[in-house]
Amino acid sequence: MAIFEAILELADDHLVLGHRISEWCGHAPMLEEDLAMPNMALDLIGTSRTLYDHAGKLEGKGQSEDDLAYLRGEREYRNCLLVERPNEDFAHTMLRSLYFAAFMRPYWLKTLEMTNDETVRGVAGKAEKEMAYHIRHAGEWVIRLGDGTEESAARMRDAVAALHIYTDELFESSPAAAEAERAGVLPVRADLRAAWDEVIGQVFAEAFLEAPEVPYPQTGGRKGLHGEGLGHLLAEMQSVYRAHPGATW
Repeated sequence: MAIFEAILELADDHLVLGHRISEWCGHAPMLEEDLAMPNMALDLIGTSRTLYDHAGKLEGKGQSEDDLAYLRGEREYRNCLLVERPNEDFAHTMLRSLYFAAFMRPYWLKTLEMTNDETVRGVAGKAEKEMAYHIRHAGEWVIRLGDGTEESAARMRDAVAALHIYTDELFESSPAAAEAERAGVLPVRADLRAAWDEVIGQVFAEAFLEAPEVPYPQTGGRKGLHGEGLGHLLAEMQSVYRAHPGATW
């Protein structure tokens, strides 16, 4: 059951962030981004689908990927708080993507080295390449905005101030994740801090940004403690399936 829950945490992270990014479809600041951002969202949602399917099989209770995504309430979701944060503006969106991808790429690379779960290995092989692109794309925008106009730089600084307090949760292992780590299924999250710091440090140096001190990190997502925004997101995302449970396309 613990490994099921650990896989579910990963799936929730990817689905919620994918949905958040998809909210930009048709609203991006330029045509190129109106194409790029839905594709980034699809990368994340595609990863979540495979993880939900795998989690359902590990649990052995007949739950499908749709059941796990659409029939759990807000308190049952185990995503980290970072991924559910509202888009706010383009600076917030790009920084949130950078923070997440800068963690997930070394996470998937380490998974490829050590996991004894072949399904998870397959996910990692595809996802690390996608995260490399997300780092490059989001990182370029963070630099462009941070080293841009007075307004763009101010927006980027505001994004750092708003989002950096949520990043420590990326490196925390829930009891379920810790058991999956001991079982050789998933890598130890705390071991990835140096790789994340290196990527963020390089981007921030070029963007003239400084990472703030975080004396009181915001956590709780792994325990089902979320901001009100997640409830609104799930209500919209789950409405059709809840109206027609078990329906398939």
